[in-house]
Parts: sequence; C-alpha cells; structure tokens
Amino acid sequence: MPHSLDALFAKLSRSKPSPAAPVEYLVVGLGNPGKDYDNTRHNVGFDAVDCLAGKYSCQLTRLKFKSLCGTAVIEGKQVLLMKPNTFMNLSGQAVSEAMRFYKIPIERVLVISDDISLDVGQTRIRRKGSAGGHNGLKNIIALAGGENFPRIKIGVGKKPNPDYDLVKWVLGHFSQEEQKLLAPAIENAAQAVPLILNGNIDEAMNRFNS
Repeated sequence: MPHSLDALFAKLSRSKPSPAAPVEYLVVGLGNPGKDYDNTRHNVGFDAVDCLAGKYSCQLTRLKFKSLCGTAVIEGKQVLLMKPNTFMNLSGQAVSEAMRFYKIPIERVLVISDDISLDVGQTRIRRKGSAGGHNGLKNIIALAGGENFPRIKIGVGKKPNPDYDLVKWVLGHFSQEEQKLLAPAIENAAQAVPLILNGNIDEAMNRFNS
C-alpha cells in the first residue's frame, strides 16, 4: 500500500499543469459597457475583440483591470484581450492598470476603436499617432505614457451634417444595411491582430487599410 501511494503522489505531481506564461501583449477594444450600447458606433472596438476571442476560443468573462478580459495564445504569444468597463472616456484607467501589472511597454498595446472620419466598413491601421479627437484614445495616451502604440480604426461613418450632435451620433445604432457593411471590417480587424503582434504591421496595412 505505501508503495502504491508513493506512485500515486508521483503521478499527480507529474500531472500538475505548468505555470502559465506571462502576458506579453494587450489587445484592447474600446466601447461602453451595458446592453444599451450594444450595436452602437462607439462599440465597434468591443465587437472586434469579441470576434477575435471567438477565433481563439477565449472567454472574456474575467473581471480584472476594470475590464472584462481573457487570455489567448495568438501566434505563440500570450495576449490579454480587454474590454474596459470604465466607459469610453476613462479607458486609459483600465489599460494603464494592466500595463503596470504585467510590465507591458506602450509599444505592446494594440487598441481597436471606432473612427467617424472613415466610412462604415472601412479600416485603417496606424503604428502610432494622436487621438484624432477620440476621447478613449485621448485618455489612453494621457494615462499610459504616450502615443507610441499601434491601433486599428474601424469606420463608423461621418455625421449626417456638421451641426449634428457628436455624442448622439457615436452612441447611435447601426442600421441593418450598415451592419452588413460593418461585418467585413470587424473580421478584417480580427485578422490584422496576429499580423501586428508578429511585427508585420506593413503587411497588415497593405491588406486591410481601405
């Protein structure tokens, strides 16, 4: 009997899972939490991260860093997928908190957001840059240490006229026709992520910049 127990303990010891590799990258989709904001222009970053999570069998159910998040292995890299719960204007709180915890430099943060200067369904990838008037990007730049991070912008369309209220526009819902145009852009954004994480941002821009 003692020998049997020794063998059992040895087997259990060998079967222990190895420690998870540390997170190397953050992929952050911007949006606003809550059902009221589903299918709104401001939430396409959330939609793209949901699409990416589906591709890599990642459950975005862990509440940490003021975000719904989950870890995925993308191109051999440990990646934290994040959907900040802070509301758009405070997205930098979630991003900077995760960066500090995992000691992630700003260059390894990839942000996916909406862009009202692009037509619905267009995508644009950038190595870095200013916020361009986007409050979520503005807060990340302010709290996370600068503009030197890649981003994927998904077009949600321009305001109907210059006097139209901007907040009302970005919090508005897509029409059924617009949703058909948007779906390929969400897919393109998800496909661009592994290229960017692998350092092939030029290829991603050539393939997916509209």
